[in-house]
Amino acid sequence: MQRKQSGLSMVGFILVAGLIAIVVILGMKSVPAVIEYYTILKNVKAIVKSGEVKGGTVADYRNAYAKRAIMDEMSSVTPADLDIVKDTQGVEISFAYQRKVPLWGPVSLLFEFEGSASGSN
Repeated sequence: MQRKQSGLSMVGFILVAGLIAIVVILGMKSVPAVIEYYTILKNVKAIVKSGEVKGGTVADYRNAYAKRAIMDEMSSVTPADLDIVKDTQGVEISFAYQRKVPLWGPVSLLFEFEGSASGSN
Protein backbone atom coordinates (compact mmCIF):
# COMPACT_ATOMS: atom_id res chain seq x y z
CA MET A 1 0.00 0.00 0.00
CA GLN A 2 1.62 3.24 -1.19
CA ARG A 3 0.81 6.70 0.14
CA LYS A 4 0.16 9.43 -2.39
CA GLN A 5 2.13 12.59 -1.78
CA SER A 6 0.22 15.81 -1.28
CA GLY A 7 1.32 19.42 -1.09
CA LEU A 8 3.14 21.89 -3.29
CA SER A 9 6.11 21.05 -5.42
CA MET A 10 9.09 23.39 -5.42
CA VAL A 11 8.02 24.94 -8.74
CA GLY A 12 4.47 25.41 -7.45
CA PHE A 13 5.78 27.01 -4.27
CA ILE A 14 7.95 29.45 -6.23
CA LEU A 15 5.01 30.43 -8.47
CA VAL A 16 2.69 31.00 -5.50
CA ALA A 17 5.39 32.94 -3.62
CA GLY A 18 6.03 35.10 -6.70
CA LEU A 19 2.33 35.84 -7.10
CA ILE A 20 2.02 36.79 -3.45
CA ALA A 21 5.12 39.02 -3.72
CA ILE A 22 3.64 40.87 -6.71
CA VAL A 23 0.35 41.47 -4.89
CA VAL A 24 2.20 42.74 -1.80
CA ILE A 25 4.38 45.09 -3.87
CA LEU A 26 1.31 46.48 -5.69
CA GLY A 27 -0.42 47.02 -2.37
CA MET A 28 2.56 48.70 -0.72
CA LYS A 29 3.00 51.06 -3.67
CA SER A 30 -0.66 51.94 -4.23
CA VAL A 31 -2.03 52.25 -0.67
CA PRO A 32 -0.39 55.68 0.00
CA ALA A 33 -2.01 57.14 -3.14
CA VAL A 34 -5.43 55.85 -2.11
CA ILE A 35 -4.99 57.12 1.45
CA GLU A 36 -4.06 60.56 0.12
CA TYR A 37 -7.19 60.61 -2.09
CA TYR A 38 -9.45 59.82 0.85
CA THR A 39 -7.69 62.48 2.94
CA ILE A 40 -8.29 65.09 0.23
CA LEU A 41 -11.93 64.03 -0.09
CA LYS A 42 -12.39 64.13 3.70
CA ASN A 43 -10.97 67.65 3.88
CA VAL A 44 -13.10 68.94 1.00
CA LYS A 45 -16.23 67.49 2.61
CA ALA A 46 -15.26 68.95 5.98
CA ILE A 47 -14.84 72.44 4.50
CA VAL A 48 -18.27 72.28 2.88
CA LYS A 49 -20.13 70.66 5.78
CA SER A 50 -18.51 72.37 8.76
CA GLY A 51 -19.48 75.86 7.73
CA GLU A 52 -16.02 77.24 8.55
CA VAL A 53 -16.38 79.40 5.42
CA LYS A 54 -19.99 80.42 6.00
CA GLY A 55 -21.04 82.58 3.06
CA GLY A 56 -17.44 83.24 2.05
CA THR A 57 -15.91 83.84 -1.33
CA VAL A 58 -14.23 81.28 -3.55
CA ALA A 59 -10.88 82.56 -2.25
CA ASP A 60 -12.02 81.84 1.32
CA TYR A 61 -12.76 78.22 0.38
CA ARG A 62 -9.35 77.91 -1.29
CA ASN A 63 -7.63 79.34 1.82
CA ALA A 64 -9.52 76.93 4.10
CA TYR A 65 -8.38 74.03 1.91
CA ALA A 66 -4.79 75.35 1.85
CA LYS A 67 -4.67 75.32 5.65
CA ARG A 68 -5.92 71.73 5.78
CA ALA A 69 -3.54 70.68 2.99
CA ILE A 70 -0.57 72.00 4.94
CA MET A 71 -1.65 70.18 8.10
CA ASP A 72 -2.18 66.86 6.30
CA GLU A 73 0.81 67.29 3.93
CA MET A 74 -1.28 66.88 0.78
CA SER A 75 0.47 67.93 -2.39
CA SER A 76 -1.44 66.23 -5.21
CA VAL A 77 -4.28 68.75 -5.20
CA THR A 78 -3.48 72.41 -4.61
CA PRO A 79 -6.10 75.05 -3.79
CA ALA A 80 -5.92 76.24 -7.40
CA ASP A 81 -6.91 72.74 -8.59
CA LEU A 82 -10.27 72.89 -6.83
CA ASP A 83 -13.35 73.62 -8.93
CA ILE A 84 -15.58 75.71 -6.67
CA VAL A 85 -19.10 76.61 -7.75
CA LYS A 86 -21.23 78.92 -5.59
CA ASP A 87 -24.88 79.60 -6.29
CA THR A 88 -28.10 80.20 -4.39
CA GLN A 89 -28.32 76.49 -3.52
CA GLY A 90 -24.94 76.47 -1.80
CA VAL A 91 -21.42 75.52 -2.74
CA GLU A 92 -19.92 72.57 -4.58
CA ILE A 93 -16.21 71.78 -4.48
CA SER A 94 -14.85 69.18 -6.87
CA PHE A 95 -11.42 68.00 -7.92
CA ALA A 96 -9.82 65.54 -10.30
CA TYR A 97 -6.22 64.49 -10.65
CA GLN A 98 -3.96 61.70 -11.80
CA ARG A 99 -1.31 59.99 -9.72
CA LYS A 100 1.43 57.93 -11.36
CA VAL A 101 2.98 55.32 -9.07
CA PRO A 102 6.24 53.81 -10.37
CA LEU A 103 6.56 50.08 -9.73
CA TRP A 104 9.80 48.86 -11.31
CA GLY A 105 11.67 49.81 -14.44
CA PRO A 106 9.27 51.17 -17.07
CA VAL A 107 6.19 49.78 -15.30
CA SER A 108 3.89 52.23 -13.48
CA LEU A 109 0.34 52.37 -12.19
CA LEU A 110 -1.81 55.35 -13.15
CA PHE A 111 -4.63 56.28 -10.79
CA GLU A 112 -7.31 58.74 -11.91
CA PHE A 113 -9.01 60.19 -8.85
CA GLU A 114 -11.98 62.54 -8.70
CA GLY A 115 -14.32 63.63 -5.96
CA SER A 116 -16.73 66.33 -4.92
CA ALA A 117 -18.72 67.64 -1.98
CA SER A 118 -21.67 69.97 -1.87
CA GLY A 119 -23.61 71.72 0.82
CA SER A 120 -25.74 74.73 1.58
CA ASN A 121 -24.36 78.12 2.49
